[in-house]
Amino acid sequence: MSRGKPYLVGHQEFAALYRVDPKQVAQWLSPSRGSVLDPETAIIVSGVRYWPLGFAAGWGATTARFRQVDLDVKARIIAEQGEGWEPDLGDELPPIVGQQEIIELFHLPAQGNLATTIATGRFPEHDWLLSGSMLWMLDTVLDAVPKLRESARSLPWDVDEAVVAALRDGTYDGPGSRVLTRGRHARKAL
Repeated sequence: MSRGKPYLVGHQEFAALYRVDPKQVAQWLSPSRGSVLDPETAIIVSGVRYWPLGFAAGWGATTARFRQVDLDVKARIIAEQGEGWEPDLGDELPPIVGQQEIIELFHLPAQGNLATTIATGRFPEHDWLLSGSMLWMLDTVLDAVPKLRESARSLPWDVDEAVVAALRDGTYDGPGSRVLTRGRHARKAL
């Protein structure tokens, strides 16, 4: 039985919940600042961190320095995402994919193939638009395969079942499965 779409937040929405600049969320994650926000609390989709709304909204009360969540922002996030439910932990979430995982799922020859399919309205509408990125539940994408094949000119839209299995059981380690370190910490990650 599916619970429907869970409420999620990206960096921008997380920052809005606490009325801070989105760069502050990156600072909370920073090892040089003691990782006030544990990176393990996020899921990674297409190389970007996302959090269950329940966790993000409750996080401020768990820190050494109490941070008050903006309940109006939380209500706006829920309203924007439509009918759904509020998870607290990443392992409660269904498999979620972004463009990098979708390219791997179908072994598309180029990112432009997917971008064109999305831009022309032949790809299913995204389930979330968070911090400027489109995300889909894996099942939304898989349910659209017959329509994708029907509208395709040259792409077969064949699903790699090994990628599906890895996404479902949380072992996917292909493109988009890790956050690319940027800034001054990038060299230390090598």
